[in-house]
Amino acid sequence: MASAEPIIQSPCNRVCVMHPRRQICIGCGRSLDEIARWIQLTESERADIMAQLPQRLTAVTGGNSVAPAV
Repeated sequence: MASAEPIIQSPCNRVCVMHPRRQICIGCGRSLDEIARWIQLTESERADIMAQLPQRLTAVTGGNSVAPAV
């Protein structure tokens, strides 16, 4: 039986626009470097970044959600 590849959690919501001054995505809150290395990061490293994202997004959006309402 073939083993299933692990599912890597990602904050990506397909709103890929970089904030011009802060250089983070206004959709997910990650830097280009974090986005590029995401699959290579350990689960712990990803969790640390994920914990920072709400504060980063508040800083760039002023608390307004940029994701479309579902």
